[in-house]
Amino acid sequence: MSTGEELLREHGLRVTRPRLAVLEVLTGGGHLEVDEIAQRVRGRLDSVSTQAVYDVLGALSRAGLARRIEPAGSPARYEARAGDNHHHIVCRGCGAIADVDCAVGERPCLMPADVHGFELDEAEITFWGLCSSCRSRRNADIAS
Repeated sequence: MSTGEELLREHGLRVTRPRLAVLEVLTGGGHLEVDEIAQRVRGRLDSVSTQAVYDVLGALSRAGLARRIEPAGSPARYEARAGDNHHHIVCRGCGAIADVDCAVGERPCLMPADVHGFELDEAEITFWGLCSSCRSRRNADIAS
């Protein structure tokens, strides 16, 4: 397993304390908003601006070490799981997000009838529904 420093260097990025801290936060898991990431990074570093966190997230995303997702009606979120072929499921009730592996396994897992001259490498799919907690609350509300 590569360390954060090794990952940054392997992807052509300078090793800085903010980059290491953001990478560490992302590898902790989840689909995090920038404010959440900034708050967690501030717990690791003396201080860091929100703009610095945005800059780091942009660099990590361009290098393939982070992935930005933007479910409709939601702020941008970031995750460390990048470069594979997975999608997301979003709860319409609470906004929880979970990863969903592609059923086909190859990139892209969906192929349009006409690619209009593009070379496709990814299909971004977002599934929507209610998580088990929101379904339970809804069913309890209906029963009362």
